[in-house]
Amino acid sequence: MGGIPELFGSMVFDDRVMKATLSANVYQSLRKTIDEGLALDVEVANAVAEAMKDWAVSKGVTHFTHWFQPLTGITAEKHDSFIAPSPDGGVIMEFSGKELIKGEPDASSFPSGGLRATFEARGYTAWDPTSYAFIKGTTLCIPTAFCSYTGEALDKKTPLLRSMEALNRQALRILRLFGNDEVKRVSASVGPEQEYFLVTREMYDQRPDLRFTGRTLFGAPAPKGQQMDDHYFGVIKPRVAAFMAELNEELWKLGILAKTEHNEVAPAQHELAPIYTTTNVATDHNQLTMEIMQRVAAKHGLVCLLHEKPFAGVNGSGKHNNWSIATDSGQNLLSPGDTPGENVQFLLFLCAVIKAVDDFQDLLRLATATAGNDHRLGANEAPPAVVSIFLGDELNAVLEAIENDEPYVGAEKAQMRLGVDVLPPFSRDTTDRNRTSPFAFTGNKFEFRMLGSSNSIACVNIMLNTAVAESLKIFADRLEGAEDFEQTLHEMIKRTIRDHRRIIFNGNGYDDAWIEEAVEKRGLLNYRTTPDCMPHLLDDKNVRMLTSHGVFTLSELKSRTEIMLENYCNVVEIEAATMREMALSQILPAVESYVAELAAAAAAKRSVAPSLACAYEAETVVRLSELADRIFQASEELGEAMASLEQASDVVERSRKICDEVLAKMDALRTPADEAETLTSRKHWPFPTYGDLLFGVD
Repeated sequence: MGGIPELFGSMVFDDRVMKATLSANVYQSLRKTIDEGLALDVEVANAVAEAMKDWAVSKGVTHFTHWFQPLTGITAEKHDSFIAPSPDGGVIMEFSGKELIKGEPDASSFPSGGLRATFEARGYTAWDPTSYAFIKGTTLCIPTAFCSYTGEALDKKTPLLRSMEALNRQALRILRLFGNDEVKRVSASVGPEQEYFLVTREMYDQRPDLRFTGRTLFGAPAPKGQQMDDHYFGVIKPRVAAFMAELNEELWKLGILAKTEHNEVAPAQHELAPIYTTTNVATDHNQLTMEIMQRVAAKHGLVCLLHEKPFAGVNGSGKHNNWSIATDSGQNLLSPGDTPGENVQFLLFLCAVIKAVDDFQDLLRLATATAGNDHRLGANEAPPAVVSIFLGDELNAVLEAIENDEPYVGAEKAQMRLGVDVLPPFSRDTTDRNRTSPFAFTGNKFEFRMLGSSNSIACVNIMLNTAVAESLKIFADRLEGAEDFEQTLHEMIKRTIRDHRRIIFNGNGYDDAWIEEAVEKRGLLNYRTTPDCMPHLLDDKNVRMLTSHGVFTLSELKSRTEIMLENYCNVVEIEAATMREMALSQILPAVESYVAELAAAAAAKRSVAPSLACAYEAETVVRLSELADRIFQASEELGEAMASLEQASDVVERSRKICDEVLAKMDALRTPADEAETLTSRKHWPFPTYGDLLFGVD
């Protein structure tokens, strides 16, 4: 293997390859399409297709696929070979601009939420030239959008691209008002941190709950968990380090900017963080990252768990969505500079984000809503389900000064001196980081921490981009018609701060007192579960905002509400069915077997010494017998709750019944089963324990 610069992007048809393989005219035309959103010329598409095919074939590629992101939450691909028949009976390698631009996968089995009838199978994929094609194995993957025969978006990429265009359009209006006529495009950039667990394949295969649902449905706490905080940033174990090294190589080949890796808080938990890139590309890259993590883990005899809460009582896994906005000239519009109180353009963009988050709390919350993430949010390793913004001391002081018409006097950065002469002094940041905040400003970006580890980042960024675009539109409409621009600007910033101060909270988001204050005093939303929040996608204000910017149609919004709730129901029903099967076919037989063994041991002892009390055997038999009865009864009640779901009139009612009734029955089944685990001998217990799973990777 060569050095990292030679390895990086070696399997990507990126700008370097395009410059080397396309004519100057074709390259310039394609760049205008990518950079400025201009229409793609058919002749240019043909030239690009030919160059792309030749480059791919030179690397051993035989097939191509339109790689897309349907509403399943994962990616999809249908492979076609480059071969075409030649007159002499052989084959030639062909790939046309038409094949590059459009594909036609069967859409009948992808979720549509009523956008098409079951018998209507036709769907289209359309090349997204803003995301580079890449090679996986012997297949050229072409990132594409996916739509129905009638043009509705059946994927996550299409609305994401629309939201990016909406943000660009409104941000340019603001920049023009500040006299900036040079910028041609404004883009949102994202760096999603990815948390995950690693367990051994051998143990994973022995756990039906992990295999079917991605999380443990049973499991008593291990004697040691994360109490000692010794795993966080600890020395990486050799087997994990080998996995990480190969993972980095595979990601770098695909131009994925994997930068940071470390052990996370929980045993067996780790994190990978990339460098920022445009939201569309970052979304593609994160989907690939999750796929490659699982593939590379398998090569090392491991399984990568991406579920938000694979172990009860142990930290779950999130995906911190670090979001900022930048111009094509490289200016970060969320960078406050050295004097944020005087940087009016920054303050306006900051206010746009504050207003967006307050006005559309519900959209940000529901964009993170899944059955898995419901277990994580509000636990003591994740932010609560209440959305709030952390700004830090300095920015908070700036906004207070503006709101009160007072001059802002910035504090000088304190020098940190650690009391040892050999250690150099350094400047302390003007504010601390708040890891309990769902939406925290961290210097020149916002970190949205609600997102679950298995989620696509597309949904969150669609909502965030569009909500900020709406704020900017309102600002631009006022400023473009203002008689006194400076006065209107100042009053608008001041009013925005006053009207939306309730969303700003710099304290401890884990504190129960904050949740009470947020809801009772500030009027913030607290949608704790997916059924609580998902129907609000169709609230009038949300439909009006999302459709006015052309990001969704009403029918697309209805379909997504249906699909997300249906997904929630399916996930929990699979979990419930798995629990019952494990309880009835594995846990109860194991308990009964051990009870019989104890009873036989006690009888054997008494046959030799009739006066023996056999207290251990007797008490354990009684306790396990009681627990077995409770496990059986809870299994029956869970089955009845599942059967009652058939009476639900629609997916909204079904999701509500699952949330309110089925989950409670699942908890009632888990409690006696986990206690039985602590009393049953390891020889009889049918599954690897939490201790085995969390500490089993060497």
